[in-house]
Amino acid sequence: MTCKTTRRPAATSYRPCIWLLAACLALPAWLQPGKAAASDSTDTHYGPAGFFDIHVCNWPGRPLFFMPLFSTERYIEVKSVKVYTPNDELLTELDLDRYRTIKRDKKPDKRVFIKQLDVPAGAMNGWYTARTTLANGEVYTTQDYVILQSMPQAGGQSPAHEEEVVEVPEKLVWEPVPGANFYQVFIRDLWNEDQLIHTSKLLTRPELELPPGLLHKGGMYSWVIHARDTNSHILLGDFNHGSLNTPVTFLIDD
Repeated sequence: MTCKTTRRPAATSYRPCIWLLAACLALPAWLQPGKAAASDSTDTHYGPAGFFDIHVCNWPGRPLFFMPLFSTERYIEVKSVKVYTPNDELLTELDLDRYRTIKRDKKPDKRVFIKQLDVPAGAMNGWYTARTTLANGEVYTTQDYVILQSMPQAGGQSPAHEEEVVEVPEKLVWEPVPGANFYQVFIRDLWNEDQLIHTSKLLTRPELELPPGLLHKGGMYSWVIHARDTNSHILLGDFNHGSLNTPVTFLIDD
């Protein structure tokens, strides 16, 4: 087999911010269409001011990091969101100028405030607390239980990195990630300005059946796998720990 061109798009080099942004902006289970947010008073992630969760992330090119987030439809009222460790020390304060807006059918919009910070030395397992202060002075507390653990990044991908395949693949597969019960796959078209062309639903098996017509002969693509332990767990939140692998690129022979 021969490749028709030696041209390679700039996107074949690893640009972490692009993939990290895609994973951050993928809708978590509690915001996916058709899934109602939990309102059980026993779920400490939810409070009158909104929803709090914190993830432990193992992504390429950086140390293990926390990703705390707070989602609320009362964002106009929110004055501050401060996150505290299990021993009640301030871990971080969320930047209210950095958010994603979630549009919801026949419901008020939500804003999701997200931050990333390296796991500090001496960090511990336990209940992490978000204290949300509203403009009227009311303070609401929400909590997430965190287990510090580094989930391995996905490997054993097929098609493999820099592989040239003869036919358009019907599926993407990879080796099971220890500790992962769910996966989400992101695919980019490297010939089309690195456009994100597919974000999968949550998968329970290490494979993705590709929609017909998504990939084409002569195309060059890049894909990553976000692996995670849980989905909407009453103790651990949306998920506790997850990983993202270095992008894998492949070419389909023309």
